[in-house]
Amino acid sequence: MKTIKQYIFIACGVLALAGGTTSCTDYLDKAPDSDVSSTDAFKDFQNFQGFTEELYNCIPEFDKGYWTNSWNWGEDEIQNVGINYHMVYKIDQGDFWGWQSEYDGWQSGWMDRRGFNPGGDRFAHSLVPGCWYGIRKANIGLENIDKFVGTEEEKNLILGQLYFFRGWFHFQLMQYFGGLPYIDKVLPADQPLREPRLSYQECAEKAAEDLRKAADLLPVDWDNTTAGKATLGNNQLRITKIAALGYLGKDLLWAGSPLMNKVSTGDTGYNKDFCKRAAEAFGELLALVESGHTQFGLLPWKEYHNNFYSIDNNGKMPGQSSDGSITEAIFRGPLYNGDWNVTNWGLSKQFCAVNSALDNTGVLSLPTANYVNYYGMANGLPLNDPQSGFDKTHPWKGRDPRFYNDIRFDGEKIFTSDDIKKTDATIYKNGETEKDPSLSLRYANLQTDGTYRNTATGSRTGYLLYKFIDNSCNKLDDGYGWAHHFLIHLPWMRLSDVYLMYAEAAAEAEGTAQAKVGQCPLTALEAVNKVRARAGVAPVAEKYSATLDGFMSELRRERAVELAYEGHRFNDLRRWLLLDKYPYNIKTSQEFKRVKCDLKNPQNNEVSGFTEKTILTRNFTEKHYWFPLKKSDVSIYADFKQNPGW
Repeated sequence: MKTIKQYIFIACGVLALAGGTTSCTDYLDKAPDSDVSSTDAFKDFQNFQGFTEELYNCIPEFDKGYWTNSWNWGEDEIQNVGINYHMVYKIDQGDFWGWQSEYDGWQSGWMDRRGFNPGGDRFAHSLVPGCWYGIRKANIGLENIDKFVGTEEEKNLILGQLYFFRGWFHFQLMQYFGGLPYIDKVLPADQPLREPRLSYQECAEKAAEDLRKAADLLPVDWDNTTAGKATLGNNQLRITKIAALGYLGKDLLWAGSPLMNKVSTGDTGYNKDFCKRAAEAFGELLALVESGHTQFGLLPWKEYHNNFYSIDNNGKMPGQSSDGSITEAIFRGPLYNGDWNVTNWGLSKQFCAVNSALDNTGVLSLPTANYVNYYGMANGLPLNDPQSGFDKTHPWKGRDPRFYNDIRFDGEKIFTSDDIKKTDATIYKNGETEKDPSLSLRYANLQTDGTYRNTATGSRTGYLLYKFIDNSCNKLDDGYGWAHHFLIHLPWMRLSDVYLMYAEAAAEAEGTAQAKVGQCPLTALEAVNKVRARAGVAPVAEKYSATLDGFMSELRRERAVELAYEGHRFNDLRRWLLLDKYPYNIKTSQEFKRVKCDLKNPQNNEVSGFTEKTILTRNFTEKHYWFPLKKSDVSIYADFKQNPGW
C-alpha cells in the first residue's frame, strides 16, 4: 500500500523542510505510526478533517508554554532581579540568539523546543518547529485534495483551513526573520533545497494569496454549515472567514510598515499600496461585523476580562461574553490536554508580588513605569498634554478605565476577603494594628521602599500587572484554587486589534484620519473611537486627529493601551522602526512617597516626589530588528544568508 511519511520532515529550524540538515537530526527518523494510507487519509470529510485538524496542534500556547512564561518583549515589561532565563531578559541584554533551543538549556519558551511534538502536551509545542511542520502538512493536504470524495461545502472547509494555515505559518516566521523561501509544495527528500529567499514583501504577497483563498472558502460560523452541525457548539476554535480576513489584512499591513518596506524597497515610510489593500481586507471584515452578520463583537466593558481569563465558570474558554452571544477572540490556539488548571501551576502566580502573602512562584512579570504612562486620562488626552488634567500629586486620579483594569497601584486593596484576621502575620507586617491600616499587606504598598517594593520578590517598578488575574488570585483568598476553575487563555487576535489595524492602514493609505476604505462603514478615526468608547474613554481630540502625524501618535498610544501585555508591542515597535529609539529602549520605575492614603477611594491617594528612574537601557542596533536564523540552516547553501549583523 502506498503511504505518506508525515513525520520525516518535522522541522526544528527555518529550512528543515528539506532533508540533510544537522539541525533536524532528531526529527528525520520516521515514527512507527506515521504511515498513513493515501486512500484512507483523504477519502472523506471525517478522515481528511482529522488529518487537517493536527494543524491546530501546531499553534503554541505562548502564555502557557512552560511553568512560567515570557511573551512581552517590548519596553512594556520587566522581570524581577535574578530571573535571567526568560526571553524578555535575553531581549533586554540584546541576546536574540536566545530564541533558539541550542542556545538555551531551558528550551527557549514557546519559540523553539527540541522536543516538538504536535501530539504532545503544552511543553511539546513551539512556534518555529510547529510552523515548518504545519507548512509541510498543509502542502501534503493540498496535493492530495483530488483524492477527496464529498460535498462541495466539505471540500471548501478543508481547502480553506489548509490555505489559511500555510499562509499563517509563513506569516509568523516572516515577522521574526524577514523574507524567507515560501514553501508551497511538498519538497522531495532526495533533492537539495535551493528555494530562493524572497524579500519580505514578495513573501507577504504569497501569504496574502493563501489567506485570500482561505477567506473565500471558509464560513463566518461553522455552526451554520451542514458539516459543522456534527460538532455543533464545539466549533469556537475553528478557522473562520473572519480570521482569514483578519490575518490577510495583518499580513498586508505588516508588509506596508516602515521596517518591512525598508528591507524590501529602501523606503522607510509606509507603503501606501500595501496599506490600502490591508484596509480593504480589514474593511471587508468590519463590514460583516458592523452589519450584525457575524457572532463577533466587542465585549461589554463589564465583561472585558472575559477576553483573557475566566473564573468560577467551570473552566469555560475565555473570549466570549458570559452568555456566549458575543465573541471578541477571532483567533485562539487550543487548550492542550484540556487541562484548565495549568494556569495555576505558575502563570497566575507570575503577577503577584510578595511571596508569603500572595504565593508567587518566584518569577514576576512587572509593568514598567514608562509603559504605564501610555494609559492616559479618561478625557482621552495623553498624560503629557497640558490640558489633560494629570496631577503628579494625585497620579491615579481620572485615568483611562483600562488603567484601573490592568494595573495595581499604591494603596489599592489587593485581598478580596474582609474576614482575614488582622493578626495574621502574612497580612500585617511586624504586628501592625488599626493605627495605620494603609501599611498592611492587604493594601499594595508600592511607594518607594514600601513593603511591596523589592527587586527580587516584589515590584521593581512601583506597579503590578493584573490584566490577566483576579484580585482573589492569592494564597489567602485562594482565587486560583481548584474550586474556582481559574483559566487564563489569551487570544492571538481579537476584534479590537482589527479596528486599530484598520485605522492605521486606512489613515496611512489616504493620509488622513478621516479616511474610509473599501467596504468598511467607519473612518479611521471612528474605528479608534469605537474601541475607546467601549472602555469609557473620550474620543481622540480634534487637535490630534487634524493631522496624520497627530493621529498616528494617538493611534500608537491606543494600541499600547488596548492591547497591553498581549504580546503585540515588541513586533509593533519593530515594524515602526522604533525598537532602538529613545524612549522606546528604556525601562523605568516610579518613585514617590505617600502623603495621604484613601483606603476606600485609592484613586484619590496623594503622593509627593513623583519621579521616574531609569532602571534599564537596551542598547539595540539595526541588527536587532530581526532574529538570527539558525547557523545550521544558513549553512545549507551559500545563497541562503544570515540576517545582517548576526
